[in-house]
Amino acid sequence: MIDYKTPEEIKIMQHGGHILADVLGKVMAAIKPGVTELEIDRLAEKLVREQGGEPGFKRVPGYNYTICVSTNDVVVHGIPGSYAFQPGDVVGIDCGVFYKGFHTDMSDSTIVPGGESNPEAEKFLKIGKHALDEAISAAILGNRIGNISKTIQDIVEGSGYSVVRSLIGHGVGRELHEEPEVPGYLNEKIIHTPLLKKGMTIAVEVIYNMGGPDVMLDTDGWTIRTEDGALAGLYERTIAITENGPLMLTV
Repeated sequence: MIDYKTPEEIKIMQHGGHILADVLGKVMAAIKPGVTELEIDRLAEKLVREQGGEPGFKRVPGYNYTICVSTNDVVVHGIPGSYAFQPGDVVGIDCGVFYKGFHTDMSDSTIVPGGESNPEAEKFLKIGKHALDEAISAAILGNRIGNISKTIQDIVEGSGYSVVRSLIGHGVGRELHEEPEVPGYLNEKIIHTPLLKKGMTIAVEVIYNMGGPDVMLDTDGWTIRTEDGALAGLYERTIAITENGPLMLTV
């Protein structure tokens, strides 16, 4: 069942989302050659707590980190480790904040500076961010989840990349993962997907690979990688559906 939020609850999520956006911006700026994934995780937790939030991912049973790190062929749920970033690495950071009873969720991707220019990787990330922006623009009253899904799929696959089928966006709020599911691809007619209504809060995610769509689970039980070793990218924002269009909460 979809949990529709009141205007007051959306304001709380907006504040938590502002904390998250500020933290993620600072974390992404700190990704440099020689910095380790664990150092980025510790920075993220420090910044979240300083602003009165709680690391949302630490509320997931068995997960003990503030962020998930997707370096190169890691798609999602990468556990931060001792790996030191190298120039030219493609790095995605996924982070969540729990604030006054509500979750917000957000991710961004970047290229570690200092290496030679990599136009192919730059284009790959540009397409993912463009797909996210256009998908959010489609999140208006009267449209359906399928309009969001189709937008992502058309842009990503139209650019020669692959949408990961087994990992999707989701509702978010009192729980980190709520209904409805928000796939990055269409698996049924748009008319059969949930109608976007006022008070819905969703995490729109673009999870995609430069190569094929297939992924595999690492032996750690969390980290998901591309099966063919190709680069992966991810972009995510938490939004609310309102009478005035999509309201970005993680900003």
